Amino acid sequence: MTLPTQDVLALIPQRAPFVMIDTLVSSSDGTTLTTLLIQAGNVLVSDGELSEAGLVENIAQTAAAGAGYAAHQLGKPVLPGFIGAVKNLKVFALPKVGDTIETEVKMENQVFDVTIIKGRVTCMGNTLAQCEMKIFIQPQQ
Repeated sequence: MTLPTQDVLALIPQRAPFVMIDTLVSSSDGTTLTTLLIQAGNVLVSDGELSEAGLVENIAQTAAAGAGYAAHQLGKPVLPGFIGAVKNLKVFALPKVGDTIETEVKMENQVFDVTIIKGRVTCMGNTLAQCEMKIFIQPQQ
């Protein structure tokens, strides 16, 4: 399964210019994989590199895409989520314009409206960043 950008937008609440994933590569068994081509016009690119904030947002949007995909599979609406906490963030390198990053998010735990995930961003096999994240899902009104 590979969903291009226009289809990915149906799975996440973010809209341009703040979309930090291009393609949903796969999502199953609590693990989601996305890609993003770093472009010069990205709002979180500075001096030719995607910022640390861009990497964190990319991880969060990968988690959102996985949750959105699962909701679509069940015929349910995509609910917005909010980063509640970022833990153990390690940034080893920043991707440059023209690089394609791959992001893997694994759901570790879910209690009520809180999901805990682990995310890792790689480029050409090298780990660029990793963290744990607590995401609050806004309940349906």
